[in-house]
Amino acid sequence: MPVLPEKIKNGDVKSLARAISVVENSVTGYEELLLSLPTSATPVIGITGPPGAGKSTLVDGLIEAMVAQKKKVGVLCVDPTSPFNFGALLGDRIRMSSWYNHPSVFIRSLATRGSLGGLNPTIIEITDVMKAASFDYIIVETVGVGQSEVEIAGLADITVVVVVPEAGDEVQTMKAGLMEIADIFVVNKADRPDTDSMLKNLRAMLAPAYNRQQREIPVIKTIASQKQGTEELLQKINDLLLQPQANDKKTWLWTEKAYLLIQQKRMHDISKLQLQREIKLHAASEAFNLYAFVHQKLNGKNQLA
Repeated sequence: MPVLPEKIKNGDVKSLARAISVVENSVTGYEELLLSLPTSATPVIGITGPPGAGKSTLVDGLIEAMVAQKKKVGVLCVDPTSPFNFGALLGDRIRMSSWYNHPSVFIRSLATRGSLGGLNPTIIEITDVMKAASFDYIIVETVGVGQSEVEIAGLADITVVVVVPEAGDEVQTMKAGLMEIADIFVVNKADRPDTDSMLKNLRAMLAPAYNRQQREIPVIKTIASQKQGTEELLQKINDLLLQPQANDKKTWLWTEKAYLLIQQKRMHDISKLQLQREIKLHAASEAFNLYAFVHQKLNGKNQLA
């Protein structure tokens, strides 16, 4: 295997970057690399929420707070992918540009590659590769597609959901799952009007979850652009990390990971680009039926199995 876990553990950044590329692109030998990864307790912090909530700016502030405490931070930023050419749109990374050459910070941008959950298809494996390195924290920032980001809860030890004061109606329409997977809620851009009203409504919405789980979900105000509230957020994250995690939640996290890995393994021979080419070829016909097309693909796969 060209990439050795021992080099990654010793802080070899080039080996880490190469290992991520090997896993992301399923290069020959990537499974052997994954099987050789050591067990790691490095905490994974998931940052999620709707577009425009200021997630990248908040992550920038969290990095600064962590580095100030002499901590090493690994960051995975999942960027939106163009639905037409499947390339990543990396505009948000400009907000973290000051950390790219910092010795205590490693940042890697990944594309969703068409994944509906706001994450890269190999994010679980890449995160475990990162956990093998000598980081004190790993931050995963999702693309921000909204309600479907419950997937982040299967990856992160602590899930931070970021909203803005004027997102009242948007929060009202959030799926219950997203409300329940949050370990911390952050109301960012708290210098805007209606912040207090948003905080009140959010806490009222979280009350039923508190009654079921017997724990209060913290709601924190931040103005990430001015680095206000990020130290308090980090303190709250650390407080939660010190609390023993319920066995049923840990089991659920592992189950989610296992389910996604098995799902991806069984779908590995399905190429979205190839599907696009085939559909483009057949869609010109007025007789084209999407369900008949899918039925034929499924039958063809079964026959090949």
